[in-house]
Amino acid sequence: MSIEKIKIESQQELEQLLTKDLSMIEKDLALICNNIPVNDKTTVNVLCHDNNGQLVIVQMNVNEDDVMLLQGIQSFDYVDKFKSFLKATYNKHKIDDEEKPRLVLIAPSFSDALRRAVESMKGIRIDLFEWEYLKLGDHKGLRLQSIFAYTPSEKSVEKQVEKPKEEKQEEKKREPRTPKRKETEPKPEPMPEVKEEPVIEPPKQSEEPKKEEPQEPEPPQEKPKETWPSFSRKEEPQKKKLKLF
Repeated sequence: MSIEKIKIESQQELEQLLTKDLSMIEKDLALICNNIPVNDKTTVNVLCHDNNGQLVIVQMNVNEDDVMLLQGIQSFDYVDKFKSFLKATYNKHKIDDEEKPRLVLIAPSFSDALRRAVESMKGIRIDLFEWEYLKLGDHKGLRLQSIFAYTPSEKSVEKQVEKPKEEKQEEKKREPRTPKRKETEPKPEPMPEVKEEPVIEPPKQSEEPKKEEPQEPEPPQEKPKETWPSFSRKEEPQKKKLKLF
């Protein structure tokens, strides 16, 4: 006998299957209301709260559609804005209006772009679930699989749990303390001032004038011979003497 996948075409049918057993999403979820109009295109499909009173918005779709993330954020802003009014209206439910709501998206599949957008989103907790409607013989059932869920390390906006007083006292003990000066310690007395006696210098002895030693005369320095440029002269031939008779 094989398992057959059945397609759900109606949003109302998917909503009825989910609201019958909200424990498929999370244990101890309590249904408050459904189909709250936000604007012309957005409606809060299912509004419930968990065991701590935190509001949980469930947005679902019968097909893969990235627009449901935008609709989910619009639903989140709407519920977060009017959570005090919702608490007063549905006073039978224990709603914590000081805690921010969280968002659950349910679809047959999600695109990679939507997953990356949800993983990088801060200030809002979003969980992703993929659904399958299966048939085995005469039995039918809706199956949810968690695709992405917040872990405590990923929560960017959450109330920090206060540590018990005992742990705080232990931490204070571990902190190094700066040593304090004891006030009872005697302060050191100032040293008495010592007057310096003037020092009498001995009289200076008259210095005898130094005898100048005769200096030997320096040998006369030879003047450098002036060198004149030599001009080559042509020897004139001797004139012959004329004999007179």
